[in-house]
Amino acid sequence: MVACSVTEECPVAVPADLLWKVAFAGGDNSVLLKACAGMIDAMDVEGDGGAGTVSTMVINPSVSDTKVLKTRVLASDAAARTVRSEHVIEGGKMAAVLKSQVTEVTVAPAGEGACVAKFTVEYECADGAPLSPEEQAKLVHGYLGLVKKVEEYLVAHPGEVA
Repeated sequence: MVACSVTEECPVAVPADLLWKVAFAGGDNSVLLKACAGMIDAMDVEGDGGAGTVSTMVINPSVSDTKVLKTRVLASDAAARTVRSEHVIEGGKMAAVLKSQVTEVTVAPAGEGACVAKFTVEYECADGAPLSPEEQAKLVHGYLGLVKKVEEYLVAHPGEVA
């Protein structure tokens, strides 16, 4: 078995605290759902966003062949804006390929009104081989796509989140 990882950074045109609050802090997910309309059809969260919190996202079929993404927070540090979570995919090609998947996301300031979201996805494939570079990109870009949808929404609705 081979444990692999892929890391990618994503510049975001909103402040780090705002991106963290809407996308990663847990709690009220109403803005996240508005931002990801057409991408996430429904979301259920059990917990306060800290370790042990479990969220279930129903993915819109027009976006991916993945039907459901279940996430359990392993560790969360609001001061450092870092969260580590394990994920289980239901439905689609990746569900059949991945044995396990853990992400770590850090949101860091990058100048006035901007930040960088750094994603590291650690994964293990059922067949023990690493994903191809194209499959790795697809895996990490699923998470980056969520961040870009949140960014787009927050830029278009600057006063919605206090």
